[in-house]
Amino acid sequence: MTMSQIKLQNQPDSDEQPEDEGNYELPPLVILTEQRYEGETCEGQFHGQGVAYFEGGHVYKGMFSKGLMDGFGTFTRAAGLKYEGTAYYNEEKNSWYKGDWVRNNREGCGLRCYPSGNTYSGEWKTNQRHGKGMMRWLNLGQMYVGAWQDGVQHGQGTHVWNLRRKDGSQYSQSNRYTGEFAQGQRHGWGTFYYAGGAIYEGEWKNNKKHGQGKFTLSDGRAFEGHFVDDQIITPNLRAHSAPLGAFPLSHSNSSLLGPDMALNIDCLLDMIPERKRDTERKQVEFVVLRQERELRSICSFYSRLGYARSPENTLLLSRLQFWRLLKDCNIHHHGITLTQIDRLIREDVDPAEIHSPFTPVLLRKLISYLVIVAHHIHSKDMVSPKYLLAACFSKLMTDDILPNAKNVKGFLFRQPDVGVVAMNYMKRCWEVFQLFCTATRDEQTMTCHHLLWMFKDFQLLDHKLTTRRLLEIINTESHNPDNLSASVDLEITFLEFFEVLLGCAEVTCEQVSETLKEDHRVFGSNTETRKDSPEVETGISSAQDGSQWDVKTEANEIPEPAEYTDDPEGEIMCRPAENNTKDCKLELKMKTVDEFFNHFFFPASDYYQLVTRKITEEKHHPESQVALDKMKQKPNNAVRTTCSYHVLSFVGSV
Repeated sequence: MTMSQIKLQNQPDSDEQPEDEGNYELPPLVILTEQRYEGETCEGQFHGQGVAYFEGGHVYKGMFSKGLMDGFGTFTRAAGLKYEGTAYYNEEKNSWYKGDWVRNNREGCGLRCYPSGNTYSGEWKTNQRHGKGMMRWLNLGQMYVGAWQDGVQHGQGTHVWNLRRKDGSQYSQSNRYTGEFAQGQRHGWGTFYYAGGAIYEGEWKNNKKHGQGKFTLSDGRAFEGHFVDDQIITPNLRAHSAPLGAFPLSHSNSSLLGPDMALNIDCLLDMIPERKRDTERKQVEFVVLRQERELRSICSFYSRLGYARSPENTLLLSRLQFWRLLKDCNIHHHGITLTQIDRLIREDVDPAEIHSPFTPVLLRKLISYLVIVAHHIHSKDMVSPKYLLAACFSKLMTDDILPNAKNVKGFLFRQPDVGVVAMNYMKRCWEVFQLFCTATRDEQTMTCHHLLWMFKDFQLLDHKLTTRRLLEIINTESHNPDNLSASVDLEITFLEFFEVLLGCAEVTCEQVSETLKEDHRVFGSNTETRKDSPEVETGISSAQDGSQWDVKTEANEIPEPAEYTDDPEGEIMCRPAENNTKDCKLELKMKTVDEFFNHFFFPASDYYQLVTRKITEEKHHPESQVALDKMKQKPNNAVRTTCSYHVLSFVGSV
């Protein structure tokens, strides 16, 4: 090692924001007398194995070359602190440099490993990356190869962004830019190769397409024009090399998007002066093209929530799953309810389909809906944007969708296995939901107030599931969950209704869960007994442990307890539980769902509907009034029977 290789610096270089470093040199090597160096020499210089004594009492013992410390050695400070090998910057020895030094500075060629795991290999000058070199950002999955100046990319180079799955494995595709850089940004002439197959070749300024450029789609359609701040100026748009069968885009009314992504945003374009409509549409389409891969991934992801498996990945996104996407991205925190969004995007559909959770949402509809929602919630914040619709949609994607999508919340899909079980009760819960909706205009909607009355009519409120506790469940994902009264008059969709039921299931069936937990503890204890004493008969069948669910679904990283992953073949998967405790908790939650719907909610609904029918009949048969009064006065335990059959038997006896 050289003299500088054994020095320590208090501020090693950064792998993110390079900073100017102080020059913390070792004490100068001063040979006071001939006897202060002991070792081999060559042509009057220290060369080979030797010991050198520094002014102040520091000692170096190791290899020398042409008068300088070079190779393996040990440097011992006067205070006793000892350094060996190359230069380490922390006690964990995961931050180090190995390479050339000049006057105690990293200079020449060297390899730098940072605490994050990022590495730089290449040329250095005065402790900064300078010259030709390669930087790898391990956690970000990025790599740059090319010219550096004063610690940042500057000159000709190539930057690659590897696209990763959520479990850490990488897709084979990647984004790649090859061209000029200035002060760490894409600046000058360069080519960007998008993972989806599109290519932009042209001028850049401060990381944005700016100047003359050519944008080529993955299907071969190419458009050349002038770009400003990452957006093409449509009047200069020209189509080139359109493949056979593809429609050229030089016509002002043509679309940049394929048929599966064609936008239906006429409701927004009608609000824009006619001479600007085509420009506005094309600018939105360019934003969609840039986000195409993410939009397709999000649509595919949410379409599979609630299903055990989809081997061919052919499931269609439903309105129920679309609602979940909106809530995951906190769209309802922008002063708009999901029911109001339904009205914004209603198009020309049957009124009965406006709020139906079963209505399919194709990819082109999903994108159109998001553009409409983006305009509604972000247009008021835009200050004289050149292209309003594109600016709003870009802001929605950047601020709301991309940071939050696939981070599944709520009581329904947050735990994939529980969600699969709950979906078995969706159809019948939809029927109950419709019963308590009120007719407004040409549609039926429900408010939180109606929901509260439904629980009262069903006699499901008690000392555990109080009105306050029910309101807390209703407000779980609200912008201000502590303000319980604010949501009472808000309209809710079936998703919100269904998730409230699942939240109430955890409260109502708390005693049932405790009993099941005790059963599991007894079973686990006896299992251990069997292991130690095989001859002892426990009298407990292994079947009592409950069925083992082999359920697959997909999502992003979620709080607890299941973990969503991506499957190489496109299936939705849930990682198996890591231990018996997690298995037990998951099974208890699934049994709680079954218990609530079969033994509480549906029997209560059946009983309520029966009473309602009796009231109607009473108008025609007054003699049944006495029996009806008795039925209406029955306590809660008449409702909470083991099945609706017992309820009907009880009513019949009355």
